Formats: sequence, C-alpha cells, structure tokens
Amino acid sequence: MGLNGLDQRRKDVDKKVADLQTQVEDLTKLVHTLLTVICEEADGVQSGSVPKIPGQPARGYCM
Repeated sequence: MGLNGLDQRRKDVDKKVADLQTQVEDLTKLVHTLLTVICEEADGVQSGSVPKIPGQPARGYCM
C-alpha cells in the first residue's frame, strides 16, 4: 500500500466517521423528542383527561 493508498483509506475513514456522526446527531434528536413526549405525560394522567378503568386506583397506572 503506497502513500496514495493510505490517503484514500484516510479519506474513506473520515467520510465514514462523518456519516456516523450525522447518524448519532439524528438519533440524539429522536431520543430527546421521545423523552419530551414521555415526560409530558401524553397519556393524560396529570391533566385528568385519562379514561378511568373501573375498579382501578385513580393513580399508578398508565395507558
């Protein structure tokens, strides 16, 4: 493997690292979005809009 081969390998590795970094950033955004939805009690327990299950306690369950 000559100098040109090493240069090409470095370029390939740099491109792959950049692609992986983009994927990590996208996944980080997705995780933050999902955590926001989960933390906002999307099932309505905090707001009181959740449907009641007969015979169940008013708290302590989730849809």
